[in-house]
Amino acid sequence: MFIRQTKTRSSSVGGSYFTHRIVESRRVGKKVSQHTLLNLGSNFELPKEAWPELCTRIEQILNSEDPLFSPDATIERTAQHIYSQIIARKGELQAPDNNEDQDFQEVDVNSIRQVKPRSVGAEHVSLEALKELRIPQILEEAGFNGRQRAEALANIIGRMCAPRSELGTAHWLKERSALGELLKHDFTQMPVMQLYRASDRLLKKKNLIEEKIFEQVQDIFGFTPTVTLYDLTNTYMEGQASQNPKAKRGRSKEKRKDCPLITLGLTLDASGFIRHSEVFEGNVTEGETLKEMLLQLKAPDGALIIMDAGIASKENLEWLIANKFNYLVVSRERKRDIDMGQASVIESAGGNPIHIQRQDGEYEGEIKLACWSEQRALKDQGINESFREKYEQELKKISDGLHKPRFTKKRDVINQRIGRLKEKCKRVSAHYRIDMEVDEATGLVTRLSWEYQPQANSKQTHPGVYKLRTTLTHWDDETLWRTYTMLTDLESVFRSLKSELGMRPVYHHAEGRCDGHLFITVLAYQAVQVIRRKLKDHAMNESWGSLREKLASQYRITATFKQRDGKTLHVRQATRPEEELGKIYSKLGISPDPGGVQKMTI
Repeated sequence: MFIRQTKTRSSSVGGSYFTHRIVESRRVGKKVSQHTLLNLGSNFELPKEAWPELCTRIEQILNSEDPLFSPDATIERTAQHIYSQIIARKGELQAPDNNEDQDFQEVDVNSIRQVKPRSVGAEHVSLEALKELRIPQILEEAGFNGRQRAEALANIIGRMCAPRSELGTAHWLKERSALGELLKHDFTQMPVMQLYRASDRLLKKKNLIEEKIFEQVQDIFGFTPTVTLYDLTNTYMEGQASQNPKAKRGRSKEKRKDCPLITLGLTLDASGFIRHSEVFEGNVTEGETLKEMLLQLKAPDGALIIMDAGIASKENLEWLIANKFNYLVVSRERKRDIDMGQASVIESAGGNPIHIQRQDGEYEGEIKLACWSEQRALKDQGINESFREKYEQELKKISDGLHKPRFTKKRDVINQRIGRLKEKCKRVSAHYRIDMEVDEATGLVTRLSWEYQPQANSKQTHPGVYKLRTTLTHWDDETLWRTYTMLTDLESVFRSLKSELGMRPVYHHAEGRCDGHLFITVLAYQAVQVIRRKLKDHAMNESWGSLREKLASQYRITATFKQRDGKTLHVRQATRPEEELGKIYSKLGISPDPGGVQKMTI
């Protein structure tokens, strides 16, 4: 075996260049012929003096022999890469478990070696979901060539299977994953910059991709989009992100006040699939974004918009009415009254009673629903008691300090401390009356007392009560309440994006790269939702994190055997799926043997 370097002229570039091939000499009768095992291309950069050692190492791997001395790291890495390419390109692809085409070989069982294990289960399921969404075809329509499609798909599948930065994804593709075998693309020599550029290309075609995916979702699951759920979440960024004008300090939902934020807005259908996404500044208020998102969606007249209290401002509701949208929102009002005698009773999915009373709305053609459940009341009571306990503990600290030396007792200072405490404990502070006794001669506070006086029709007096408001006056109470519960599905979307699909934190600094990071996460979620929706039809309701754990049990491995005739047989295939994984494959209707079987005899 040797490396042949050939000088080639190119009319297109008007010059010449060198190409490289791995060549093997074979004796057939009295003649010796040379066969090309693998074309190495023109970018083979290993120094010429290292070629003999490289060829020796490749022969050792092909013949399942251990080296006498540890080879140079670069030579070992290159040899393993070339070996993988030889098996992938020269190996004969065969269907698995085909008893009609059995292949018996006499081998030395003591010579068996298993090499190059690469994860394939999660990658296989993820790729099939992307194919079902027609994302490879959508990318082709968007102008992506073969290499660019493979890199874009690798970005999305990497986010699904092993969420991390582009640098981490590149390492995963090269060292741990068999995704390249499924895509028929070699990632081992890919510069990490290619993944960044793939992100840029995806973001550039964002609107087209989102529109086409949602059209395909409707075809797959056969639904008509009638409901739009809208909400925002934010994610924090590592570093100062000075190159991103959207990176702003704000209220972090992960309590990362030390980091700049960016905000992701999503509109979803009742099916749980994302219709449109948009990235906003990190300090944007929720109510400011609704008009922009709905105008971009071109939602039809009469479409139902569901959103929480943070977005349901007076201005937004009036805008929805003026633009002929229907809405079902969580009311911002603090009044928590309900007349249980006039309430209807329905059952939740868990069999718990929900009491609902219709009330007059603030606008013409609007009604309110006052809702109460025992479970929510118990939860609110627990929260209320916890906040009251903490508030009274802090008041007691101030009171006890009045009787200690070197403790400030000036009225202005005590008032400031109480004011800061009220601001910190807004949930309960309004329900307390605080009295101070002051020595008029010295101006010092001598005694502090407080009394719990809950305000009427509040969370303190009516735990478990919440209100909805809607323009759908002709819908019955049960339908309205069950439609409102779709907001909990939206919350699960954000949990999946953040915890399961690596949306946080963002390590990029440039605006486009940050937006691309979030868009890749959105695309990964769409594929995960396809998988979960199909499994849900078979009563399998596991989270993606749990499914991914089961899928990770399957690998592709190359087994090598010494034959009696001195040749070495190489067989590369996926391990047989465990029982739980086999059930997932069966329910999804996909092959349990990703990548097929490749055989080659050297």
